[in-house]
Parts: sequence; structure tokens; C-alpha cells
Amino acid sequence: MEKQNYTDFNAAVIDTWVKNGWEWGKPISHEDFVKAQNGAGKVLLTPTKYVPEEWFVPPLVGKKVLGLAAGGGQQMPVFAALGADCTVLDYSDEQLATEQFVAEREAYAITIVKADMTKKLPFQNDAFDIIFHPVSNCYVADVQHIWHESYRVLKDKGILIAGMSNGLCYLFDDIEKLPLVVVNALPYNPLNDQTLAEKAYANHDALQFSHSLEELIGGQLKAGFVLTDLYEDYDTSGILRNYAPEYIATRAIKSPVR
Repeated sequence: MEKQNYTDFNAAVIDTWVKNGWEWGKPISHEDFVKAQNGAGKVLLTPTKYVPEEWFVPPLVGKKVLGLAAGGGQQMPVFAALGADCTVLDYSDEQLATEQFVAEREAYAITIVKADMTKKLPFQNDAFDIIFHPVSNCYVADVQHIWHESYRVLKDKGILIAGMSNGLCYLFDDIEKLPLVVVNALPYNPLNDQTLAEKAYANHDALQFSHSLEELIGGQLKAGFVLTDLYEDYDTSGILRNYAPEYIATRAIKSPVR
């Protein structure tokens, strides 16, 4: 598969996952939407820890929120219930269909955009107050592009809230059982290793990538963001959750001075 086509392959794989009941493609219930309307809405950026409410600088009424690669009908409905003006961008048709389903069920407006986040985002400069970017850049080789584009489309002092894999899981052949055996070097990049790519194609698994802290956090700083907070989180399954966190969540502000 050509390098420029790997995101198309990943989108098709994720479509299949959603159809098969993928955890991150299941929309929130009507009951949870009503709870959010009543001020009890919570969102996950990483698998288990809810994002601190103060990260969003409430109230969200009228705030322009971009869900970046955030389809699936889980977080954006909560923001909409809290009064935000929501846009969601994803490259998976099924994830976007789920967003449309929830919006129609709950009768709220949302702008739904199908686009590849490895390309220039289809938005004007200074368009959003908040970007909510759950763990999804593990499906993208170049995260620096995402940070630069996020900086561009955020307003001055806009907030970037991002979830990321720390890459630990990619070291091992099988994270579902002991002993954990290290078989891969980092960075994990199937575009540069035909064996890894062929394994993904054979298993109809998405092509995934590890990224260093220099890329994930240093990259945000390089783009012009000021980091204000972070936390780590554990996975919901696999042996690794008993030993180490696998995810990082960061909150950063677009600095008007670069």
C-alpha cells in the first residue's frame, strides 16, 4: 500500500470496528445526554479518567468547539448539551454517521465534516475556541502537522485538549498475556517496516504509530502552544494496565506570541 493511502485504509478498518461494536464508536444514551443538559456531563479523552471540568473554562454556551478525529457520538453530544457550537471532523464514515444519529435523536445542530487530519484542515484561521482531540493521532505518522494545524484554526488563547498514546504498548508482541515480550523497537512505524504493515493488512488492523514525548508534547510547544496541565491514564484492557499508564492527556493554550 502506498504511504499516501494508509489513512484511507485506516478509515475503512475503523468503519468495520464500529459496525462490530467498537467501544469508541458507541454513542451516549439519551439518558446521559439529558444528564449533560442538566450540568452533569462528563467526557473521556483517554480510556478511564474524565477530563477535569475546569479544563474547558465553563460555561461552554456559545463556545465554538472542534472535535478533531472525535467521531462516535460520545463527546460532542455532551458539548452540544452544554450549549457549545459544535463541529466534528473524522475520516470514518461510520463514526460520522453515529454523530449524525445522536444529533437527530436529540435534535441539536452540529457541523459534520469528513476530512483527513493528515491534510490541511478545512477551516479558516482562528475559527475555534476549543479543540478536543481524543486518542487518535496513533493512526497518523506525522503529529507535528496536527499541532500546527490546531494552532492555526484556534483563536488566540484558544484551548487544545489532546489525548495520546505514550507508545509503550507497541514494544510488545502481545499485551494480553504474561510474560510481556519486547519484540519491536520504537518508534513503531509500519510505513517503514514491511513486516509490520503486512501483519496489519493480514489482520485487517489499522496501521498505528508510536510517537515520542518530543513529538507529542515538545511538538505542541514547537507549534506555539503553552502547556498548562496534563495527566496520565491506564487502558481498560490488557496486562499493561496492571503495570504502567499508556496514555497522556494534555491541556495547552494558543499563545499569541510565538
